[in-house]
Amino acid sequence: MSASATSPATGAAPIASRSHEAAARPERLTACEAVQAIKDGHLTAGALAKACLERIEQRDPEIGAWTHIDPGLVIDQARECDAQAERGPLHGVPVGIKDVILTQDMPTSYNSPHFEGFFPKLDAASVSILRAAGAIIAGKSDTVEFAVNGRRAKTRNPHDTSRTPGGSSSGSAAAVADYHVPLALGTQTGGSIIRPASYCGVYAMKPTWNAVPHEGFKVCAASMDTLGWYARSVDDLELLCDVFQLHDDERTSLDTLDGVSIAVCRTPVWDQALPETRDALARCIELLRSAGARISDLDLAEPFDQLTAAHKTIMQSEMRSAFLAEQLRFGDGLYPELRQILRNDAGLTRAAQLEAYDLAAQCRMRFDELASRFVAVLTPSAAGIAPRGLDDTGAATFNRIWTLLHTPCINLPGFVGPNHLPVGLTLTGPRFSDRRLVAVARLMADLMPRHGAAQGAS
Repeated sequence: MSASATSPATGAAPIASRSHEAAARPERLTACEAVQAIKDGHLTAGALAKACLERIEQRDPEIGAWTHIDPGLVIDQARECDAQAERGPLHGVPVGIKDVILTQDMPTSYNSPHFEGFFPKLDAASVSILRAAGAIIAGKSDTVEFAVNGRRAKTRNPHDTSRTPGGSSSGSAAAVADYHVPLALGTQTGGSIIRPASYCGVYAMKPTWNAVPHEGFKVCAASMDTLGWYARSVDDLELLCDVFQLHDDERTSLDTLDGVSIAVCRTPVWDQALPETRDALARCIELLRSAGARISDLDLAEPFDQLTAAHKTIMQSEMRSAFLAEQLRFGDGLYPELRQILRNDAGLTRAAQLEAYDLAAQCRMRFDELASRFVAVLTPSAAGIAPRGLDDTGAATFNRIWTLLHTPCINLPGFVGPNHLPVGLTLTGPRFSDRRLVAVARLMADLMPRHGAAQGAS
Protein backbone atom coordinates (compact mmCIF):
# COMPACT_ATOMS: atom_id res chain seq x y z
CA MET A 1 0.00 0.00 0.00
CA SER A 2 1.55 3.27 -1.06
CA ALA A 3 2.14 6.01 1.48
CA SER A 4 -0.21 8.30 -0.43
CA ALA A 5 -3.25 6.10 0.14
CA THR A 6 -6.01 7.54 2.26
CA SER A 7 -5.67 6.36 5.86
CA PRO A 8 -8.80 5.21 7.69
CA ALA A 9 -6.99 6.10 10.90
CA THR A 10 -7.02 9.80 10.15
CA GLY A 11 -9.38 10.40 7.26
CA ALA A 12 -6.68 12.60 5.73
CA ALA A 13 -6.64 12.42 1.94
CA PRO A 14 -3.48 14.03 0.52
CA ILE A 15 -5.16 15.19 -2.69
CA ALA A 16 -5.02 18.89 -3.47
CA SER A 17 -8.38 19.24 -5.16
CA ARG A 18 -11.38 18.21 -3.08
CA SER A 19 -13.58 18.63 -6.16
CA HIS A 20 -11.43 16.00 -7.90
CA GLU A 21 -11.79 13.69 -4.92
CA ALA A 22 -15.55 14.26 -4.86
CA ALA A 23 -15.83 13.24 -8.49
CA ALA A 24 -13.30 10.40 -8.49
CA ARG A 25 -13.75 8.68 -5.12
CA PRO A 26 -16.63 10.23 -3.21
CA GLU A 27 -16.83 7.32 -0.74
CA ARG A 28 -13.43 8.48 0.61
CA LEU A 29 -14.77 11.88 1.66
CA THR A 30 -15.37 12.65 5.29
CA ALA A 31 -18.88 13.78 6.16
CA CYS A 32 -17.86 17.44 6.28
CA GLU A 33 -16.07 17.17 2.94
CA ALA A 34 -19.12 15.48 1.39
CA VAL A 35 -21.50 18.14 2.70
CA GLN A 36 -19.26 20.89 1.28
CA ALA A 37 -18.86 19.11 -2.07
CA ILE A 38 -22.64 18.78 -2.40
CA LYS A 39 -23.10 22.44 -1.42
CA ASP A 40 -20.51 23.55 -3.99
CA GLY A 41 -22.12 21.50 -6.74
CA HIS A 42 -19.16 19.12 -7.16
CA LEU A 43 -21.19 16.15 -5.93
CA THR A 44 -24.79 15.04 -5.59
CA ALA A 45 -26.32 12.97 -2.81
CA GLY A 46 -27.17 10.41 -5.47
CA ALA A 47 -23.57 10.09 -6.63
CA LEU A 48 -22.31 9.77 -3.07
CA ALA A 49 -24.91 7.13 -2.23
CA LYS A 50 -24.06 5.19 -5.39
CA ALA A 51 -20.34 5.26 -4.58
CA CYS A 52 -20.93 4.03 -1.04
CA LEU A 53 -23.22 1.24 -2.27
CA GLU A 54 -20.61 0.17 -4.82
CA ARG A 55 -17.98 0.08 -2.08
CA ILE A 56 -20.28 -2.03 0.09
CA GLU A 57 -21.00 -4.40 -2.78
CA GLN A 58 -17.27 -4.73 -3.44
CA ARG A 59 -16.06 -5.16 0.12
CA ASP A 60 -18.85 -6.38 2.37
CA PRO A 61 -18.70 -10.03 1.29
CA GLU A 62 -15.28 -10.03 2.98
CA ILE A 63 -15.88 -7.50 5.79
CA GLY A 64 -19.47 -8.39 6.78
CA ALA A 65 -20.29 -5.03 8.33
CA TRP A 66 -24.01 -5.03 7.54
CA THR A 67 -27.08 -6.99 8.61
CA HIS A 68 -29.39 -5.08 6.26
CA ILE A 69 -28.81 -2.98 3.15
CA ASP A 70 -31.59 -1.97 0.75
CA PRO A 71 -29.88 -0.21 -2.19
CA GLY A 72 -33.21 0.95 -3.64
CA LEU A 73 -34.19 2.61 -0.38
CA VAL A 74 -30.80 4.32 -0.14
CA ILE A 75 -31.07 5.67 -3.69
CA ASP A 76 -34.63 6.85 -3.04
CA GLN A 77 -33.46 8.80 0.01
CA ALA A 78 -30.63 10.32 -2.04
CA ARG A 79 -33.05 11.43 -4.77
CA GLU A 80 -35.22 13.10 -2.16
CA CYS A 81 -32.16 14.92 -0.83
CA ASP A 82 -31.18 16.14 -4.28
CA ALA A 83 -34.72 17.41 -4.87
CA GLN A 84 -34.83 19.42 -1.65
CA ALA A 85 -34.17 23.14 -1.48
CA GLU A 86 -33.82 23.09 2.32
CA ARG A 87 -30.56 21.50 3.38
CA GLY A 88 -29.64 20.31 6.85
CA PRO A 89 -26.13 19.94 8.28
CA LEU A 90 -25.91 16.28 7.19
CA HIS A 91 -27.54 16.79 3.79
CA GLY A 92 -26.95 13.69 1.66
CA VAL A 93 -24.51 11.97 4.04
CA PRO A 94 -25.02 8.17 4.41
CA VAL A 95 -24.95 6.99 8.03
CA GLY A 96 -24.79 3.41 9.32
CA ILE A 97 -27.04 2.45 12.23
CA LYS A 98 -26.05 -0.24 14.75
CA ASP A 99 -28.61 -3.01 14.58
CA VAL A 100 -29.87 -2.50 18.12
CA ILE A 101 -31.28 0.92 17.18
CA LEU A 102 -34.82 1.09 15.81
CA THR A 103 -35.43 2.19 12.22
CA GLN A 104 -38.92 2.63 10.77
CA ASP A 105 -38.08 1.41 7.28
CA MET A 106 -35.56 -1.33 8.09
CA PRO A 107 -35.61 -4.42 10.34
CA THR A 108 -33.91 -4.38 13.74
CA SER A 109 -32.62 -7.85 14.58
CA TYR A 110 -30.28 -7.21 17.55
CA ASN A 111 -28.24 -9.98 15.82
CA SER A 112 -30.50 -12.41 17.69
CA PRO A 113 -32.22 -15.45 16.18
CA HIS A 114 -35.29 -14.44 18.18
CA PHE A 115 -35.68 -11.15 16.29
CA GLU A 116 -34.86 -12.07 12.71
CA GLY A 117 -37.22 -10.11 10.49
CA PHE A 118 -38.39 -7.93 13.38
CA PHE A 119 -39.76 -4.73 11.82
CA PRO A 120 -40.69 -2.18 14.52
CA LYS A 121 -41.72 0.53 11.98
CA LEU A 122 -40.47 3.16 14.41
CA ASP A 123 -37.38 5.37 14.42
CA ALA A 124 -35.24 5.71 17.50
CA ALA A 125 -34.86 9.32 18.60
CA SER A 126 -31.28 9.36 17.29
CA VAL A 127 -32.36 8.15 13.84
CA SER A 128 -35.15 10.73 13.73
CA ILE A 129 -32.62 13.45 14.57
CA LEU A 130 -30.30 12.25 11.78
CA ARG A 131 -33.13 12.29 9.26
CA ALA A 132 -34.11 15.81 10.32
CA ALA A 133 -30.50 16.86 9.67
CA GLY A 134 -30.69 15.51 6.12
CA ALA A 135 -28.79 12.27 6.56
CA ILE A 136 -29.38 9.17 4.46
CA ILE A 137 -29.92 6.08 6.62
CA ALA A 138 -27.68 3.63 4.78
CA GLY A 139 -28.49 0.38 6.58
CA LYS A 140 -28.09 -1.64 9.78
CA SER A 141 -24.58 -2.54 10.94
CA ASP A 142 -23.78 -5.83 12.62
CA THR A 143 -23.41 -6.22 16.37
CA VAL A 144 -22.83 -8.77 19.08
CA GLU A 145 -26.22 -10.26 20.06
CA PHE A 146 -28.27 -7.70 22.00
CA ALA A 147 -25.03 -5.64 22.11
CA VAL A 148 -24.06 -7.73 25.13
CA ASN A 149 -22.79 -11.27 24.47
CA GLY A 150 -23.88 -14.44 22.75
CA ARG A 151 -23.85 -14.59 18.95
CA ARG A 152 -20.95 -12.62 17.53
CA ALA A 153 -21.12 -10.27 14.58
CA LYS A 154 -19.88 -11.72 11.33
CA THR A 155 -17.84 -8.55 10.84
CA ARG A 156 -14.09 -8.72 10.24
CA ASN A 157 -11.43 -6.11 10.88
CA PRO A 158 -10.66 -4.25 7.62
CA HIS A 159 -6.96 -4.03 8.53
CA ASP A 160 -6.66 -7.80 8.97
CA THR A 161 -9.70 -9.92 8.23
CA SER A 162 -8.41 -12.71 10.46
CA ARG A 163 -9.08 -10.41 13.44
CA THR A 164 -12.07 -8.97 15.24
CA PRO A 165 -13.19 -5.38 14.71
CA GLY A 166 -14.19 -5.39 18.39
CA GLY A 167 -17.65 -5.54 19.90
CA SER A 168 -20.36 -4.80 20.27
CA SER A 169 -20.49 -1.99 17.66
CA SER A 170 -18.56 -4.22 15.29
CA GLY A 171 -20.13 -3.33 11.97
CA SER A 172 -20.32 0.41 12.65
CA ALA A 173 -16.59 0.72 13.30
CA ALA A 174 -15.61 -1.49 10.35
CA ALA A 175 -17.99 0.25 7.93
CA VAL A 176 -16.43 3.64 8.63
CA ALA A 177 -12.87 2.29 8.58
CA ASP A 178 -13.43 0.53 5.24
CA TYR A 179 -15.09 3.51 3.49
CA HIS A 180 -18.60 2.08 3.32
CA VAL A 181 -20.10 5.18 4.97
CA PRO A 182 -18.58 8.37 6.41
CA LEU A 183 -20.46 8.06 9.73
CA ALA A 184 -22.08 5.39 11.88
CA LEU A 185 -23.87 5.15 15.20
CA GLY A 186 -22.91 2.78 18.02
CA THR A 187 -23.80 2.20 21.65
CA GLN A 188 -21.65 1.58 24.71
CA THR A 189 -22.35 -0.07 28.05
CA GLY A 190 -18.77 -1.18 28.72
CA GLY A 191 -16.41 -0.36 25.85
CA SER A 192 -18.53 -1.02 22.78
CA ILE A 193 -17.79 2.27 20.97
CA ILE A 194 -14.24 3.13 21.96
CA ARG A 195 -12.65 -0.34 21.77
CA PRO A 196 -13.81 -1.08 18.17
CA ALA A 197 -12.63 2.38 17.14
CA SER A 198 -9.19 1.57 18.53
CA TYR A 199 -9.06 -1.79 16.77
CA CYS A 200 -10.29 -0.39 13.44
CA GLY A 201 -8.28 2.85 13.48
CA VAL A 202 -11.07 5.44 13.32
CA TYR A 203 -12.28 8.35 15.39
CA ALA A 204 -15.17 7.72 17.76
CA MET A 205 -17.01 9.62 20.44
CA LYS A 206 -18.94 8.40 23.44
CA PRO A 207 -20.61 11.53 24.78
CA THR A 208 -21.38 12.28 28.41
CA TRP A 209 -24.03 9.84 29.62
CA ASN A 210 -27.57 11.05 28.91
CA ALA A 211 -26.39 14.00 26.81
CA VAL A 212 -27.93 12.31 23.75
CA PRO A 213 -31.31 10.53 23.70
CA HIS A 214 -31.51 6.85 24.67
CA GLU A 215 -35.02 6.35 23.35
CA GLY A 216 -35.27 3.56 20.81
CA PHE A 217 -32.22 1.35 21.30
CA LYS A 218 -31.99 -1.93 23.13
CA VAL A 219 -31.33 -1.24 26.80
CA CYS A 220 -28.73 -3.27 28.62
CA ALA A 221 -27.90 -1.19 31.69
CA ALA A 222 -29.85 2.05 31.62
CA SER A 223 -27.62 3.94 34.05
CA MET A 224 -24.61 3.46 31.72
CA ASP A 225 -25.89 2.87 28.16
CA THR A 226 -24.70 5.68 25.88
CA LEU A 227 -25.18 6.34 22.17
CA GLY A 228 -22.19 7.59 20.24
CA TRP A 229 -20.66 7.72 16.76
CA TYR A 230 -17.79 6.82 14.44
CA ALA A 231 -16.10 9.09 11.91
CA ARG A 232 -12.89 9.57 9.95
CA SER A 233 -12.13 13.11 11.13
CA VAL A 234 -12.46 15.28 14.22
CA ASP A 235 -14.52 17.76 12.19
CA ASP A 236 -17.07 15.00 11.67
CA LEU A 237 -17.21 14.28 15.40
CA GLU A 238 -17.97 17.95 15.94
CA LEU A 239 -20.55 17.95 13.16
CA LEU A 240 -22.50 15.27 15.01
CA CYS A 241 -22.07 17.17 18.26
CA ASP A 242 -23.87 20.02 16.52
CA VAL A 243 -26.59 17.74 15.18
CA PHE A 244 -27.22 16.26 18.64
CA GLN A 245 -26.91 19.70 20.24
CA LEU A 246 -24.10 18.88 22.65
CA HIS A 247 -22.92 22.00 24.44
CA ASP A 248 -20.58 22.69 27.34
CA ASP A 249 -21.42 25.47 29.80
CA GLU A 250 -18.26 27.30 28.78
CA ARG A 251 -17.07 27.58 25.19
CA THR A 252 -13.52 26.34 24.68
CA SER A 253 -11.34 28.15 22.17
CA LEU A 254 -7.98 26.49 21.60
CA ASP A 255 -5.57 27.25 18.78
CA THR A 256 -2.45 25.69 20.24
CA LEU A 257 -1.32 22.97 22.64
CA ASP A 258 1.52 25.15 23.85
CA GLY A 259 1.06 25.66 27.59
CA VAL A 260 -2.05 23.48 27.75
CA SER A 261 -2.24 21.18 30.77
CA ILE A 262 -3.04 17.55 29.96
CA ALA A 263 -3.16 14.69 32.46
CA VAL A 264 -2.10 11.12 31.74
CA CYS A 265 -4.18 8.51 33.56
CA ARG A 266 -2.95 4.95 33.27
CA THR A 267 -5.93 3.77 35.40
CA PRO A 268 -5.92 1.03 38.05
CA VAL A 269 -5.80 -1.66 35.31
CA TRP A 270 -2.53 -0.45 33.74
CA ASP A 271 -0.90 -3.81 34.46
CA GLN A 272 -3.14 -5.28 31.71
CA ALA A 273 -1.83 -2.93 29.02
CA LEU A 274 0.13 -4.70 26.28
CA PRO A 275 3.46 -3.33 24.97
CA GLU A 276 1.82 -1.65 21.95
CA THR A 277 -0.53 0.37 24.15
CA ARG A 278 2.30 1.31 26.51
CA ASP A 279 4.40 2.39 23.52
CA ALA A 280 1.55 4.41 21.99
CA LEU A 281 0.93 6.26 25.23
CA ALA A 282 4.64 6.99 25.70
CA ARG A 283 4.95 8.22 22.12
CA CYS A 284 1.87 10.44 22.45
CA ILE A 285 3.29 12.00 25.61
CA GLU A 286 6.48 12.81 23.70
CA LEU A 287 4.50 14.41 20.88
CA LEU A 288 2.43 16.48 23.30
CA ARG A 289 5.53 17.70 25.11
CA SER A 290 7.17 18.59 21.80
CA ALA A 291 4.10 20.74 21.08
CA GLY A 292 4.56 22.56 24.39
CA ALA A 293 1.82 20.82 26.38
CA ARG A 294 2.33 20.49 30.13
CA ILE A 295 1.94 16.81 31.07
CA SER A 296 1.03 15.57 34.55
CA ASP A 297 0.23 12.12 35.91
CA LEU A 298 -3.26 11.57 37.29
CA ASP A 299 -3.28 8.57 39.60
CA LEU A 300 -6.66 7.13 40.53
CA ALA A 301 -6.20 5.14 43.72
CA GLU A 302 -8.89 4.13 46.19
CA PRO A 303 -11.81 4.10 45.76
CA PHE A 304 -11.40 4.23 41.95
CA ASP A 305 -9.73 0.83 41.93
CA GLN A 306 -13.10 -0.67 42.89
CA LEU A 307 -14.94 0.74 39.87
CA THR A 308 -14.33 -2.19 37.53
CA ALA A 309 -16.04 -4.56 39.96
CA ALA A 310 -18.79 -1.99 40.56
CA HIS A 311 -19.41 -1.74 36.82
CA LYS A 312 -20.01 -5.49 36.62
CA THR A 313 -22.37 -5.43 39.60
CA ILE A 314 -24.43 -2.57 38.18
CA MET A 315 -24.51 -3.92 34.64
CA GLN A 316 -25.61 -7.42 35.60
CA SER A 317 -28.13 -6.13 38.15
CA GLU A 318 -29.74 -3.78 35.63
CA MET A 319 -29.73 -6.46 32.93
CA ARG A 320 -32.08 -8.54 35.06
CA SER A 321 -34.78 -5.91 34.56
CA ALA A 322 -33.74 -4.86 31.03
CA PHE A 323 -34.07 -8.42 29.73
CA LEU A 324 -36.97 -9.62 31.86
CA ALA A 325 -39.36 -9.59 28.89
CA GLU A 326 -36.95 -11.69 26.82
CA GLN A 327 -36.44 -14.06 29.74
CA LEU A 328 -40.18 -14.62 30.09
CA ARG A 329 -40.68 -14.97 26.34
CA PHE A 330 -37.68 -17.02 25.24
CA GLY A 331 -36.49 -18.73 28.44
CA ASP A 332 -33.87 -21.39 27.71
CA GLY A 333 -33.70 -20.16 24.12
CA LEU A 334 -31.46 -17.31 25.26
CA TYR A 335 -27.72 -17.82 25.15
CA PRO A 336 -26.19 -19.44 28.29
CA GLU A 337 -24.25 -16.42 29.59
CA LEU A 338 -27.36 -14.25 29.48
CA ARG A 339 -29.45 -16.90 31.23
CA GLN A 340 -26.87 -17.09 34.01
CA ILE A 341 -27.06 -13.33 34.53
CA LEU A 342 -30.86 -13.28 34.44
CA ARG A 343 -31.04 -16.12 36.97
CA ASN A 344 -28.56 -14.14 39.10
CA ASP A 345 -26.26 -17.14 39.43
CA ALA A 346 -23.65 -14.74 40.85
CA GLY A 347 -25.96 -14.03 43.80
CA LEU A 348 -25.77 -10.24 43.51
CA THR A 349 -27.80 -8.55 46.24
CA ARG A 350 -29.66 -5.26 46.20
CA ALA A 351 -27.32 -4.14 48.95
CA ALA A 352 -24.34 -4.75 46.64
CA GLN A 353 -26.11 -2.89 43.85
CA LEU A 354 -26.73 0.11 46.11
CA GLU A 355 -23.13 0.04 47.30
CA ALA A 356 -21.94 0.08 43.68
CA TYR A 357 -24.29 2.97 42.83
CA ASP A 358 -23.02 4.98 45.79
CA LEU A 359 -19.39 4.28 44.93
CA ALA A 360 -19.98 5.41 41.34
CA ALA A 361 -21.67 8.61 42.49
CA GLN A 362 -18.82 9.36 44.88
CA CYS A 363 -16.18 8.74 42.21
CA ARG A 364 -18.00 10.81 39.60
CA MET A 365 -17.88 13.90 41.79
CA ARG A 366 -14.28 13.23 42.76
CA PHE A 367 -13.11 12.65 39.19
CA ASP A 368 -14.85 15.79 37.93
CA GLU A 369 -12.96 17.72 40.59
CA LEU A 370 -9.60 16.12 39.73
CA ALA A 371 -10.01 16.36 35.96
CA SER A 372 -11.19 19.99 36.02
CA ARG A 373 -7.57 20.98 36.67
CA PHE A 374 -6.66 19.87 33.13
CA VAL A 375 -7.96 20.60 29.65
CA ALA A 376 -8.17 16.84 29.00
CA VAL A 377 -7.11 13.45 30.35
CA LEU A 378 -5.22 11.00 28.12
CA THR A 379 -5.70 7.27 28.77
CA PRO A 380 -5.61 3.93 26.87
CA SER A 381 -8.49 2.90 24.59
CA ALA A 382 -7.76 -0.83 24.71
CA ALA A 383 -5.23 -3.28 26.07
CA GLY A 384 -3.61 -3.63 22.64
CA ILE A 385 -4.31 -4.49 19.02
CA ALA A 386 -7.36 -6.45 17.88
CA PRO A 387 -7.30 -10.14 18.88
CA ARG A 388 -7.30 -12.88 16.28
CA GLY A 389 -10.56 -14.57 15.39
CA LEU A 390 -14.12 -13.35 15.68
CA ASP A 391 -15.11 -15.00 18.97
CA ASP A 392 -12.78 -12.86 21.10
CA THR A 393 -13.99 -9.29 20.56
CA GLY A 394 -11.53 -7.97 23.14
CA ALA A 395 -12.08 -6.81 26.69
CA ALA A 396 -13.54 -3.49 27.88
CA THR A 397 -10.79 -3.37 30.49
CA PHE A 398 -9.80 0.24 29.85
CA ASN A 399 -13.31 1.52 29.11
CA ARG A 400 -15.54 0.38 31.97
CA ILE A 401 -14.27 2.98 34.42
CA TRP A 402 -15.15 5.87 32.09
CA THR A 403 -18.52 4.45 31.11
CA LEU A 404 -19.43 4.11 34.77
CA LEU A 405 -18.12 7.60 35.54
CA HIS A 406 -20.37 8.97 32.73
CA THR A 407 -17.46 10.93 31.22
CA PRO A 408 -17.18 11.84 27.53
CA CYS A 409 -14.57 9.85 25.60
CA ILE A 410 -12.94 10.30 22.19
CA ASN A 411 -10.81 7.63 20.54
CA LEU A 412 -7.76 9.11 18.80
CA PRO A 413 -6.38 6.85 16.04
CA GLY A 414 -2.92 7.05 14.53
CA PHE A 415 -0.59 4.71 16.39
CA VAL A 416 0.18 1.16 15.34
CA GLY A 417 1.31 -2.03 17.03
CA PRO A 418 2.46 -5.42 15.76
CA ASN A 419 1.62 -6.19 12.12
CA HIS A 420 0.94 -2.48 11.57
CA LEU A 421 -2.44 -2.80 13.31
CA PRO A 422 -4.16 0.24 14.86
CA VAL A 423 -3.76 1.26 18.48
CA GLY A 424 -5.96 4.09 19.77
CA LEU A 425 -5.80 6.37 22.77
CA THR A 426 -8.68 8.00 24.62
CA LEU A 427 -9.27 11.61 25.57
CA THR A 428 -11.64 12.02 28.50
CA GLY A 429 -12.51 14.66 31.05
CA PRO A 430 -15.22 15.81 33.46
CA ARG A 431 -18.85 15.21 32.60
CA PHE A 432 -20.21 17.66 30.01
CA SER A 433 -16.80 18.67 28.75
CA ASP A 434 -17.62 17.08 25.38
CA ARG A 435 -16.90 20.08 23.17
CA ARG A 436 -13.68 20.88 24.98
CA LEU A 437 -12.43 17.37 24.25
CA VAL A 438 -13.28 17.80 20.58
CA ALA A 439 -11.23 21.01 20.54
CA VAL A 440 -8.26 19.20 22.08
CA ALA A 441 -8.70 16.25 19.71
CA ARG A 442 -8.55 18.59 16.72
CA LEU A 443 -5.18 19.95 17.82
CA MET A 444 -3.86 16.49 18.66
CA ALA A 445 -4.93 15.13 15.26
CA ASP A 446 -2.19 17.22 13.66
CA LEU A 447 0.37 15.55 15.91
CA MET A 448 -0.72 11.97 15.41
CA PRO A 449 1.27 9.70 13.10
CA ARG A 450 -0.19 8.68 9.76
CA HIS A 451 -0.29 5.05 8.78
CA GLY A 452 -1.33 3.06 5.75
CA ALA A 453 -4.84 2.17 4.71
CA ALA A 454 -6.67 -1.03 5.49
CA GLN A 455 -6.43 -4.03 3.18
CA GLY A 456 -8.58 -3.48 0.12
CA ALA A 457 -8.78 0.26 0.71
CA SER A 458 -7.06 1.21 -2.51
